Amino acid sequence: MEYRKLWIALAVVVLGSFAVLSGVGLRAVSAGPPIPARVVSADGRTLFDGETILDGQNVWQSIGGQEIGSIWGHGAYVAPDWTADWLHREAVFVLDRWAREEGAPAFAALDAERQAALRARLEDRMRRNTYDAAQGTITVDPARAAAFDALAAHYASVFGEGRDEYAIPRGALVDPDRQRAMAAFFWWTAWASATERPGEDVSYTQNWPHEPLVGNRPTGEAVVWSVVSFVLLLAAVGGMVWYFAAREREPEPARPPGKDPLLGLRPTPSQRATVPYFFVVAALWVVQVALGAVTAHYGVEGSGFYGIPLDRWLPYSVTRTWHVQLGIFWIATSWLATGLYVAPAVGGVEPRGQRLGVLLLFGALVVVVVGSLAGEWLGIHQRLGDAWFWFGAQGYEYVDLGRFWQILLFGGLVFWFWLMMRALRPALARRDESRPLLLLFVLASLAIPLFYAAGLLYGQRSPLVTAEYWRWWVVHLWVEGFFEVFATVVIAFLFARLQLIGLRPATYAVLFSTVVFLSGGIIGTFHHLYFTGVPSSVLALGAVFSALEVVPLVLIGFEAWGNLRIARGSELTAWIGAYKWPIYFFVAVAFWNFVGAGLFGFFINPPIALYYMQGLNTTPVHGHTALFGVYGMLGLGLTLFCLRALKPGLAWKERALSAAFWLINGGLLLMVLLSLLPIGLLQAWAAVEHGTWYARSAEFLQTGLMDRLRWLRVIGDTLFAIGALLLGWFVLGLWTGRSFDRAGGRVEEGESGIHPAPTSRGPAAE
Repeated sequence: MEYRKLWIALAVVVLGSFAVLSGVGLRAVSAGPPIPARVVSADGRTLFDGETILDGQNVWQSIGGQEIGSIWGHGAYVAPDWTADWLHREAVFVLDRWAREEGAPAFAALDAERQAALRARLEDRMRRNTYDAAQGTITVDPARAAAFDALAAHYASVFGEGRDEYAIPRGALVDPDRQRAMAAFFWWTAWASATERPGEDVSYTQNWPHEPLVGNRPTGEAVVWSVVSFVLLLAAVGGMVWYFAAREREPEPARPPGKDPLLGLRPTPSQRATVPYFFVVAALWVVQVALGAVTAHYGVEGSGFYGIPLDRWLPYSVTRTWHVQLGIFWIATSWLATGLYVAPAVGGVEPRGQRLGVLLLFGALVVVVVGSLAGEWLGIHQRLGDAWFWFGAQGYEYVDLGRFWQILLFGGLVFWFWLMMRALRPALARRDESRPLLLLFVLASLAIPLFYAAGLLYGQRSPLVTAEYWRWWVVHLWVEGFFEVFATVVIAFLFARLQLIGLRPATYAVLFSTVVFLSGGIIGTFHHLYFTGVPSSVLALGAVFSALEVVPLVLIGFEAWGNLRIARGSELTAWIGAYKWPIYFFVAVAFWNFVGAGLFGFFINPPIALYYMQGLNTTPVHGHTALFGVYGMLGLGLTLFCLRALKPGLAWKERALSAAFWLINGGLLLMVLLSLLPIGLLQAWAAVEHGTWYARSAEFLQTGLMDRLRWLRVIGDTLFAIGALLLGWFVLGLWTGRSFDRAGGRVEEGESGIHPAPTSRGPAAE
């Protein structure tokens, strides 16, 4: 078999990587910080029990969870990280209490010698593990017990009365019992962050967050494995460059055909049925961009939008939840619709009833989108009672939608895979030269419902460590992993369909890039879990393999240049110019893959970097440039490619499309360089100098400099929004006919040697 070695390498990489990810990961989760049966003070008073901690976790989830501040560095960025905030406030409270017991008005009034003595005592008390496994109790001294009561009252005020600087509206949480339960959960996350693992001198969260008052400093493992990741990255990049340099020079690609191979082909009924998907993609994207602008504005005006008290109806936690969810919905929809469009073209036969299946799936997706968004609004406003987990918002970033909607979406993905397989079955039976690429297409399609199912493996009462582990399977493996493999194969098929690349080089390139990408990408999932209550083994594996994820991106310029050369192929054949802008979006994908996923991704991935940067604005720098810059641009490119291929002979009015492309890319770049990155770097400096709590505090974030930097984001956001509206306007014009250049006529439909594919109902008809 021509690709035998690559298939063997792929099998070894996938099976070996998942053995490590599953084996090490599940053991790490089981070794997470314990949830005690009771937390008691040294004088015998019970503060709360373990069920209260889990109740508090559920309360936090129900009001927005990771969309309103963060826990262990994961979540939103306007409100504090509740773990770091609680830990610092508790430390200050205890020090002040001890100082008053010595006759001083506060800790700051003591001389340096007494301050050092009290800090040493504090570090000993906070880091000492008093968990008694036999009794299931954690014992704290009276000062920490008093600190809990005081901080519980403080956070009750924050969520009951609201805080503009945190973008938390009045009445976000008013029930006293639920307020106290959430305080117990915050306490537990802070306890795990400072308390040392049994037999070790590091906390359950690898000493995160940085908090000098309690001795939370970077571990030796974080420093050593970061250095190892730097060296490994350089070695792997050198090896990759050496490999490509040693390869024999490939022959120049064959001259493209003289006419568009898709001219004269009539789309099948199911292919035409994908058109509504692409219009919905454009609509959801425009709405998502608008919600992004509102969400960003809450950073400077926490209770409204230019004087409008918007938080009464759409608080920050809702707009950010919708912003994140809509991004996933429209990107995934564009890729799924592209698969449904490509499958009949590859199979050569349209199965009976395929159009009905495509329309049914479209209806189901609309129900999931509308239902989940409505449920998230109702849940965060506390209007669903105990049903919030099933029909409201789960409170975990990227998988916010309620479990009922999550199950429906999983069912839709399974149905999508079934539609794909019935369309691809004839091609699989032919066993021609396209079979290897087709098999990879099928495997990537199967992985889409399979890895989304990981989000169903934790429950409403699962500890946070368990939920985080499975959540990152969805975010990293589903969104960043196998969807990317799927999209890469789809692009190869589209280019092969246009006879712009040969099947053999396309198959080799896709298989090779998949092996290289997954060799680091699967185990690299661990880099999201460094400080979420797992042992140092996860930190070591995440550091090493996340460095390998960057290696293929270093040579992404080859892909970009190849796509750019195709886009400029109108110099040889005029018809290629019709596909110029869809291909330009693929070029942008390559650019942002290197910048967003590569440079900004590795910028925060080494443990020593992420130790100080987790939960700061350096994360959305990577998030925006990678999630939208790569996957969003890819979704837009696939959408335009399919809409172009549905009517290949009719010219487009491209002025709006051209402006949209440059405004979107320029706006994204300015958004990052003028605002997000400077804020993130200043926060990182503050985290190093003072602690994570300070980098996320209102005292630091609400300064004049920070305010000006947030306002500078308006420049990039405005350009980006105008580009989004222009692109939405252009796609709408394809529906109404306004975006077609009818004055330019149709491209000549000469014989191309390609004929309409037969279907089970006879030749495809309009």
